[in-house]
Amino acid sequence: MKQVSYEDAGVNIEKGNESVQRIKKLVKKTFNSAVLSDIGLFGGLFEFDTTKYKKPVLVSSTDGVGTKTQIGVAMKKYKGLGADIVGHSINDILVQGAKPLFFLDYLAAGKLDVDVVEQIVTGMADECVKAGLVLIGGETAEMPSVYQVGDYDIAGTIVGVVEKDKVIRGQNVRPGDVCLGLPSVSLHTNGYSLARKLVTEVAGLKYTDYLPELGGSIGDTLLVPHKSYYHEIYPILDQVEVKAMAHITGGGLIDNPPRVLPDGCRIRFKKGSWKVLPIFQWLVKTGNIAEFEAYRSLNMGVGMVIIVGKSEVDKTVAALKKTGADPSVIGEVFAGEKGVEFV
Repeated sequence: MKQVSYEDAGVNIEKGNESVQRIKKLVKKTFNSAVLSDIGLFGGLFEFDTTKYKKPVLVSSTDGVGTKTQIGVAMKKYKGLGADIVGHSINDILVQGAKPLFFLDYLAAGKLDVDVVEQIVTGMADECVKAGLVLIGGETAEMPSVYQVGDYDIAGTIVGVVEKDKVIRGQNVRPGDVCLGLPSVSLHTNGYSLARKLVTEVAGLKYTDYLPELGGSIGDTLLVPHKSYYHEIYPILDQVEVKAMAHITGGGLIDNPPRVLPDGCRIRFKKGSWKVLPIFQWLVKTGNIAEFEAYRSLNMGVGMVIIVGKSEVDKTVAALKKTGADPSVIGEVFAGEKGVEFV
């Protein structure tokens, strides 16, 4: 009787082990004195110094890159996908005022390619280093019965910390407050199922096709990594009163801002008050996308919404510009049913 191995089932344990060895040096460059564990243990150990905080609150979030990975696979460009998940995750806890502490990644594939894994983790590690974030552990899985060969799923979990009395929840938002917008640099990690359909099925293009209006290939434009706003926003939180922030991800400008509004508050965004990137213009035109659908499916050029009191606008704008941000006044809060509208 033939002996059946794990590799016969499509899983190469040696490839998995090689991946771990290849990425060790990448992960370790994110370590700091708070890390008490090495790569390969069952759990990552992080020594949290509570003496630096009066009442520390841990803030956590989990998310994934989604179908943007399929464009990276088609273009054979993977590093940015690793940066995507870290940048996205940082923004998710930043909106509550949290400083990132550590990150755990999840990478699954139909068949592991050690070089691809190394590129993805390089992107993660580089983005972690920029934010002082520790890549403390993760999981790399080969699952041939779940994913096709060439498919990758990239996700991660982040943990950060904020003083309890500095948690940003949106409870103090009031009619008359002002919405500032920070520009996105791409679709970030949202709307890619729609974008892929428009590129390949509606327009009949290849991702390598050059489009003059984009100044590059459609694939490269779509692969621009998700921007982290950590270095632009976190330094100003002790200088101005930020009442609420909304990371514009799935649900776009329609569904995300209301998540941080108290009952009785509604946002009126002013169209034309921010720059809409050429890629969004191309997608809307190519798909003849209705306005509501565009604002709900895509970020349409706004990656982060910051809500401040009217008297704090000038001070906040000045503080943001000092950190290198490029804020625009894009709307206002008024009394009404929780939600948004555009004028």
